[in-house]
Amino acid sequence: MTDPLDLPQRHLRTLEALILEHLPRVEVWAYGSRVNGGSHDGSDLDLVLRAPGLKPIPAEQLADFRSAVCESTIPCLVEARDWARLPERFQREIRRRHVRLALGT
Repeated sequence: MTDPLDLPQRHLRTLEALILEHLPRVEVWAYGSRVNGGSHDGSDLDLVLRAPGLKPIPAEQLADFRSAVCESTIPCLVEARDWARLPERFQREIRRRHVRLALGT
């Protein structure tokens, strides 16, 4: 999808750096209110993490990423979920409307 993500560029750059550091080769999609136009300043940022082959991301690696995001300057709550651990129903909803983060561009 090509919808804009409601997140200031400086925070997006911080997020992208953390993803590249902690989750290399993982495709990241944003979904929810910051994609569908319903967000406000206090809205969280919903992310789904899609590892190569859609395999589960190791729990320690996921925890390290979540911790780094919490310690960052990103001012909103970032909810990061592993695609491989989501129910098919939830995956279908995310597929309908998401923004793929273009990392390293």
